[in-house]
Amino acid sequence: MATRAETVEFIEDQLSGLLVRTAKMFGEYGIYCDEKVVGLICDDTLFIKPSDAAAELFARTEPAPPYPGAKLYHRVPGEALEDREWLMEAVQATADALPAPKPKKPRR
Repeated sequence: MATRAETVEFIEDQLSGLLVRTAKMFGEYGIYCDEKVVGLICDDTLFIKPSDAAAELFARTEPAPPYPGAKLYHRVPGEALEDREWLMEAVQATADALPAPKPKKPRR
């Protein structure tokens, strides 16, 4: 099952206070904050990337793979997705805990 555009728009709206963008990846969506990949939107579900961010912040989530064979991410349940303040805090904390992306090599 593919993610619906309405789901992506809702998540983008919930995170509108942050520097966030989404991009299609492998038939689903990646979510970026401060130009770092902080999660995935797969099958209409938000998965936040594991990081060194405060573990207690993610007590509302459960570990689950976003797709078969993937490592475990923080699956965000519906009630937590509705909590805009918590969601923005969790996404920003993840972005802050992740290293800066490596610069891309120029194309020939």
